[in-house]
Amino acid sequence: MPKYIIERTVPGAGRLGPQELQEIARTSNAVVDGLDSPYTWHQSFAAGDKIYCVHTAVSADVVREHARCGGFPADSVTEIGSEFGPWSA
Repeated sequence: MPKYIIERTVPGAGRLGPQELQEIARTSNAVVDGLDSPYTWHQSFAAGDKIYCVHTAVSADVVREHARCGGFPADSVTEIGSEFGPWSA
């Protein structure tokens, strides 16, 4: 399945506290459990006024459905072409 990076504009995202992040996670997990399609949320990063998420799904449309059902913005949904890191050197 393709892996996607989702960019979400959330004012003050980088300053969200543990309880707020926990609630977002609970909502996301509940939506994932209710989807009629395979879906994996890998991780998210809150920085500045953005949240960047990495998810695996059968299509970008399913990623957008997850966002809609969870009440999350999805400003951009981009399929990851390749992954690399220090282990790639």
